[in-house]
Amino acid sequence: MDKDTTWRILITEVMGFVGDTWGDVVFCTLSDSKLDIVFNDGYGECEGLPFTLWTTKHVYFPVCYDGSESVDCVSRNPNWEAKRHVGGG
Repeated sequence: MDKDTTWRILITEVMGFVGDTWGDVVFCTLSDSKLDIVFNDGYGECEGLPFTLWTTKHVYFPVCYDGSESVDCVSRNPNWEAKRHVGGG
């Protein structure tokens, strides 16, 4: 997609898929104000700030493929599920 967004919006979408909420956040490398910086997640240059966010169950991180930005996460604890490649294919 090519739209203006924020990390908070993109993280919230992924949280909905995995069952997390903002109340589950343990730590984030970005401040609240930096989570709300608007950027274009479309193809081209990566515009979003780098981050890592931990909840009680997952670790979230930025993904960039050809400049298109999104969010992904992995389980915070071993769960014997392999993570698919992030980015392409």
